[in-house]
Amino acid sequence: MKKSSLAEDLNRELLAQCGCSIAGAKPFELHNALTKCLMNRIAPAWAESKKIYQEQKRAYYFSAEFLVGRLIFNNLLALGMTEEVRQVLRENGSDLNSLEEIEDAALGNGGLGRLAACFLDSAATLGYPLDGYGIRYRYGLFRQGLKDGFQTETADDWTRFGDPWSIRKDRDAADVDFGDFSVRAVPYDMPVIGYGGRRINTLRLWQSEPVEGFDFSKFNDQDYDGAVEGKNRAEDLSRVLYPNDSTDEGKLLRIRQQYFFCSASVQDLLRRFVERYGEDFTRLPEFTTIQLNDTHPTSAVCELVRILCEEHGMDFEPAFQTARKTFRYTNHTVMAEALETWDLELYEKAVPRVCAVLRRIDEYQKKSFLAAGGAAAKNLKACGVIRDGAAHMANLAIYGSCAVNGVAELHTEILKNSVLKEWNEISPGLIRNETNGITQRRWLALCNPELSALVTRLLGTKDWVTDLNLLSRLERFADDPAVLEQFAAVKREKKRQLSDYILKKESVSIPDDFLFDIQVKRLHEYKRQFLNALSILDLYFGIKDGSLKSFTPTAFLFGAKAAPGYARAKGIIKLINEIARLVDSDPAVRDLIRVVFVQNYNVSYAEKLVCAADLSEQISTAGTEASGTGNMKFMLNGTPTLGTYDGANIEIVRESGFENNYIFGARVEELDRIRESYDPKALLKNNPNVKRALDALTDGTLDDGGCGIFKELSDSLLEGASWHRPDQYFLLYDFDSYREARLRANSDYLDQAAFARKEFMNLVHSGKFSSDRTVTGYAEEIWQVQKT
Repeated sequence: MKKSSLAEDLNRELLAQCGCSIAGAKPFELHNALTKCLMNRIAPAWAESKKIYQEQKRAYYFSAEFLVGRLIFNNLLALGMTEEVRQVLRENGSDLNSLEEIEDAALGNGGLGRLAACFLDSAATLGYPLDGYGIRYRYGLFRQGLKDGFQTETADDWTRFGDPWSIRKDRDAADVDFGDFSVRAVPYDMPVIGYGGRRINTLRLWQSEPVEGFDFSKFNDQDYDGAVEGKNRAEDLSRVLYPNDSTDEGKLLRIRQQYFFCSASVQDLLRRFVERYGEDFTRLPEFTTIQLNDTHPTSAVCELVRILCEEHGMDFEPAFQTARKTFRYTNHTVMAEALETWDLELYEKAVPRVCAVLRRIDEYQKKSFLAAGGAAAKNLKACGVIRDGAAHMANLAIYGSCAVNGVAELHTEILKNSVLKEWNEISPGLIRNETNGITQRRWLALCNPELSALVTRLLGTKDWVTDLNLLSRLERFADDPAVLEQFAAVKREKKRQLSDYILKKESVSIPDDFLFDIQVKRLHEYKRQFLNALSILDLYFGIKDGSLKSFTPTAFLFGAKAAPGYARAKGIIKLINEIARLVDSDPAVRDLIRVVFVQNYNVSYAEKLVCAADLSEQISTAGTEASGTGNMKFMLNGTPTLGTYDGANIEIVRESGFENNYIFGARVEELDRIRESYDPKALLKNNPNVKRALDALTDGTLDDGGCGIFKELSDSLLEGASWHRPDQYFLLYDFDSYREARLRANSDYLDQAAFARKEFMNLVHSGKFSSDRTVTGYAEEIWQVQKT
């Protein structure tokens, strides 16, 4: 693209739409105009990719989340245009950095959605025919704030200045029927630009709209609310991600929301199939693979069967067998509460036609398993798609698929031996592993240009951007003092940048020579932010009483959102902020410890945090984290892991070495042995450090504003609750081991050269964790699709 042409196009677009030039444009105006210019230029390549993909088998990724983040910088990187655009804007009185103000697309929550985005990026870069299907949420999850240390939630109106990366496709709209009402699913297509721009895949997101948006007769009768009732009911389906399902009304909305995008997506891909291949649907699996990203899209199995039977006249058995050959299922959790189950009566009320198919599948399963005998008959109840009056979506996903996979080696073994052991007995080999990965384009090339430049200079090539295994060649520099100093200088610069950003965003000053200890991820008890907080309290008291005589100044940074209905998780956020207040108000400690909870943690914030970390906190209870991809992002940016032997941590330390990380805590086998006999109260009697930290929650040291949540947090460890044992995630059991590992890392940091080597070795050995490797595994072993 010629620079003069881009400047002319931009000024023309800005004049037409905003009445201004580049120099006078506000950031959102500049973003919209620049995006439109880029969309016009990629249109031929996008159309060509679609045409090529029509000629072969295609894969479709069904996911409730696609956490794509801010797109402008990523897409400029993919197109190789970052510096050109920067120069054009500079020459015309503007600044590319002003686009940092553009909002992230609020289409996901955590690792599930970010993984989906990485997969789409890798598939487009590698030339695999993979498109995504999801929901175009009006407000996404929520915008997080803090008031008196408590989380607040407001609507994240991410499209208020437009959504220029999406194209509305009314011609492909589909009707979705719920029995008592229907809605119109309108697709918005977002380009997924592969690195280099050779291939452009598509993320199609559905927006729910009313079939008829306004009842004029009701309005004329002055029933103003009734006149728009249908519009509101329809729009609720795509209004927010994961609506609170603590009541039956919330559950109904969740079920309908999931079915909404599944039905629209299945209709869409069947329409494409018919246009290309006709109505011999027994051939559908030859040309189509659907990957279910966790259990949220599982109603798609029933919907495909329903459409084949009701609308195309297929008999049930061939329709179901066609579905089984078409679907694949990725399990992302061993947590029972995340393996969705729905009360059958409620499910039938929400989606009666789908429930009728579910019952038919259940009958077919019972007959088939009993006829097969052996392990199938023995495990029929455990594997039932309907069991104890509930629809079990994980069982439906497995029974309705021809491949099932976990997302890390340990996670997959736990699935085989525990969570899904009955399925593994019935079909040995059904459950396979595909360890997760991340795209190095966003998580190194984009977010850390300083380190990227160093890597390119040392390797003598930029090919690592599409072949991360090339990083292993850097190992020859691991004992080169000059190289390690250059690497350390990059880390110092990223810490300085993060300190400046946090001062601007959070009004908190962090000395950039502190050790940066960072835990950023979804707030959940099994991720053990609570353990981190208790440990910081222990360090605080140790410094205060002089028992901790040597301590490297450390900034403890947290970022996380708690689900609005998750009171205990929200209590942990309040606790962390109270600890921050306690430390900040104590002159004897504040020069050694800073605690910061960053607000509204998202992809763009993560891009700054992962580059600046000295320690990556990955401290889930062993056996609870399926994989974790945040740990990979930190590793790729040269950060040792302080973590348990869990999820992808196991594979990370295998690659980079135990000596370059800090692994602590009980392993799965040990926890399995002591689970029934574990008594946290007995442990507390013999551990004054733990007791002192825990007592601070209830002895007046910390203030929860009188709401009682700190006592509830303490009771969760000592008393348990009706739904769980005391200290179900073994925080107190792992406390001393965590303390020792944390202090060892804190001490090691004093030798800056040796610590820089640990960091460098994590970068060197991160090649395995590219999503390019993961997607290639899916494409070759699970989807059976070819590169183009």
